Amino acid sequence: MATAIFVNLPVKDLQKSIQFFTQLGYSFNPQFTDDKAGCMVISDTIYVMLLTEPFFQTFTNNEICDTRTHTECLNCLSANSREEVDAIVAKAVAAGATAPRAPQDHGIMYGHGFRDLDGHFWEYMFMEPTAVK
Repeated sequence: MATAIFVNLPVKDLQKSIQFFTQLGYSFNPQFTDDKAGCMVISDTIYVMLLTEPFFQTFTNNEICDTRTHTECLNCLSANSREEVDAIVAKAVAAGATAPRAPQDHGIMYGHGFRDLDGHFWEYMFMEPTAVK
């Protein structure tokens, strides 16, 4: 059985967050989605649990990161092309996200990202297939 990853992120308004990511083309597993959590499906083994802040707080004794002033992590997902990277960032911005940086072109690798409605940073990256061994 393949190892699965469940990234847990706190959100201020769960329904707005679900609507935002649905606009980007992601689906949610209804079995693990309720009024406190939304299980966003990235792939067969990658899931993002969007948790209301009070529910998220039950899993940690630490304060929730203020994403207006701090970065908690960079969530980076692969894309199939440079055009796909640009398209997903454009969709995100149209749905209310911000793109705080210009696209980064490193020759064999191209990336661009956005901050979602709660300030979580999402990066999408395309790597030239000839660069991957």
